[in-house]
Amino acid sequence: MKKTISILTLAVCTNLFCMAQDKIKKQIVKDPKTITTASGLKYIITEKGNGKQASIGDKLEVHYVGKLTNDTVFDSSRKGGKPFTFNLGKGEVIKGWDEGIALLHEGDVATFTIPATLAYGDQNMGTIPPNSILIFEVELLHVIEGIKPWSVKGKDTLHTASGLKYIILNEGSGNTPQPGDMVKVHYSGFLEDGKLFDSSVERAEPISLQIGKGQVIKGWDEGVALLKKGAKAKFIIPYQLAFGEKGNPPVIPAKATLIFDVELLNVTPKVTPVAYDTVAKQAMSTNSGLKYYIIQKGKGIKAEAGKNVKVHYTGYFEDGKIFDSSVERGEPIEFPLGQGRVITGWDEGLALMSVGDKMRFVIPYNLAYGEQGRPPVIPEKANLIFDVELIDVK
Repeated sequence: MKKTISILTLAVCTNLFCMAQDKIKKQIVKDPKTITTASGLKYIITEKGNGKQASIGDKLEVHYVGKLTNDTVFDSSRKGGKPFTFNLGKGEVIKGWDEGIALLHEGDVATFTIPATLAYGDQNMGTIPPNSILIFEVELLHVIEGIKPWSVKGKDTLHTASGLKYIILNEGSGNTPQPGDMVKVHYSGFLEDGKLFDSSVERAEPISLQIGKGQVIKGWDEGVALLKKGAKAKFIIPYQLAFGEKGNPPVIPAKATLIFDVELLNVTPKVTPVAYDTVAKQAMSTNSGLKYYIIQKGKGIKAEAGKNVKVHYTGYFEDGKIFDSSVERGEPIEFPLGQGRVITGWDEGLALMSVGDKMRFVIPYNLAYGEQGRPPVIPEKANLIFDVELIDVK
């Protein structure tokens, strides 16, 4: 039952689903009993299946009929013949469903009587009046196991001085990453109650980050730096090393301890950018005040407004200190030129370049981040220097 009422057209009967259905056996429950939970949910199991029990993080396929207490049907998956699919424990359904379905096994048929406090409360949902008690006849068809926290039974819990706890499940090999190194990581993040709130594994997309650059929460920067390539570990991160007292609503509650299962897939040593040599180069200027040096001429197509450009760059303050570099990360950036996606000096300077060109831009603050700068990285009225290579134009 979704939070917004609708007849759902998800989930067809795949071969996997049908095979699972064939294996499940069920029997009528003689003299079924109504049970009331501490929250006020009432449920009665009328047919008992022998399949897997649903648990937080699982993807479930369910048939249901939803009624008001006067037997008015307000929604039903059986009308279209296609089961409703949702992820348990992620708040995709009303609270009474998340609680009730977790009590069932594949093949179970049950009736839930859900008080308004576990349904839509005093909201008017159209076909469901405010403060309505809802009755659902549900059948749990299929449980597709979701991402679960790794078992750490028999493993030692280690502590750092900052309060980070970590448990090594697989040591990995090689050296630990150093500040500035690029790492590729798979992870799943859980709250203390076991609820999954984020997972690169679920998306099948590991993340890349640069160690020690503050691109992630402090507990991650510290924890990943303890691992070797191939290592698997569980991080238990106190709120002070995560999202602090306020959390990160609506996903992360206030003062939330976070638990991460982490696999370090790869480590790429830091690349130190080499500043372009402009000693023998002539500085040129535009009417706006942008100054630029041509370091190397390429032979590719010219950059034009509206086209996507791929660029490697290193940004320096006037004292030579690097504040940002795609070269260090090993990841050029891409963006459409001339659409205000970057500072004005960049949009103007890149329009002077062709693929293969290398240039140094000296950008006055009024073409960069202005009088206010961009705290905490860019000070106010900061003139910026960029070494730029145009890699591609599409």
